[in-house]
Amino acid sequence: MQKEESRFVSNGIFEGLISIRALVDGARLGISDRKIERVLYDPERYTDRRKRPELTWLKKTGERSGFAVEACPREKIEELATGSSHGGLIAIAGERTIPAPDPASDGFYMLLEGIEDPYNFGYALRSIYASGADGVVLTPRNWMSAAGVVCRASAGASELLPLSVAEPLEAVDIFRSRGYKIVCADLRDAVDVYDAELKRPLLIIVGGERRGISRVLLDAADLRMRLPYGRDFGASLSAATASSLIAFEVLRQNRK
Repeated sequence: MQKEESRFVSNGIFEGLISIRALVDGARLGISDRKIERVLYDPERYTDRRKRPELTWLKKTGERSGFAVEACPREKIEELATGSSHGGLIAIAGERTIPAPDPASDGFYMLLEGIEDPYNFGYALRSIYASGADGVVLTPRNWMSAAGVVCRASAGASELLPLSVAEPLEAVDIFRSRGYKIVCADLRDAVDVYDAELKRPLLIIVGGERRGISRVLLDAADLRMRLPYGRDFGASLSAATASSLIAFEVLRQNRK
């Protein structure tokens, strides 16, 4: 198991109600062991009656879960926040333990390699979660920026999606030993994604747009597939876009 401390440059700040709800739900569902230490809110933002139910929910949840909910000057919140979409509300939370992969018997997982931008990573997780995937595998060198940034970019999905960490070939061995088909997204010697059989159990590997997927993973795959373009275009899709298209094609093929 690996703590985020060795993977992420993180200040433990999660911004906005969506992120905070995701932290609460992730812990309640047993997906994440991250604990909220305290929540800070701008009292000026909560003079509006329409926002009072939010504050009531936060305080009741804090009482049940063991974290404080404290009024804080707007200037202090803005100093702590990395963005401007916090809505006068931030949470300070601890680290999350990321375990080794333990795939379900008939699951669908994605392994993300080499995605360095935290927003792109968050957008990918948002789509992967929405598609119904069972989890995401991270590589030790696939670092993210602050977990709070990823949480905000993913609309909370990063805290609701089971994450695991392993060396790439180790992950492939684990999934293959459970009967999984290993598929890489790549342009060379590949079939179109819409012609590929993507039935569960399935591990799909997607690389970052800069470096793509490492050769060792390409060689270890059972199948390579590509996303066909509608015209000649020399650039790669973003990892978030590629992950989204592939994840929902998996959903389509596995609908009962």
